[in-house]
Amino acid sequence: MFGRFAYLLLKLLGIEIPLSVKIGEGLLIHHGGVGIVVHPKTTIGKNVSIYPGVTLGRADVFRSAAKSRFKEIVVEDGVILGSGAKVLCSEGALVVAAGSVIGANAVLLSSTAANEIWAGIPAKKVGLRDEPFDA
Repeated sequence: MFGRFAYLLLKLLGIEIPLSVKIGEGLLIHHGGVGIVVHPKTTIGKNVSIYPGVTLGRADVFRSAAKSRFKEIVVEDGVILGSGAKVLCSEGALVVAAGSVIGANAVLLSSTAANEIWAGIPAKKVGLRDEPFDA
């Protein structure tokens, strides 16, 4: 019952996180999280930070859901998703590996390796974290 109440409360605040999304402990939604949209087939790990305007979803919205080759999005532990970042998957699973940082307004279309920093449109690896995330 609490899950449905929390879902409705988040919707009132402008955050779309369906009940089917698996979320680990320590999720931080910064600055009220207005405009966050998460696909129902998403898993979010522990200690993830999400800033306003982030989208986690399908890149193949031109296909019907029945014909989509999208499987899921996995955001592993310690990931930081900057304001306005878009993580879009068109086929299979897209994994944002542990400790990765996706920069503000980046459009990530492919999986990352651990502790990488990605930025740009489309997003490209631009560096590594100085202090790698350690679960």
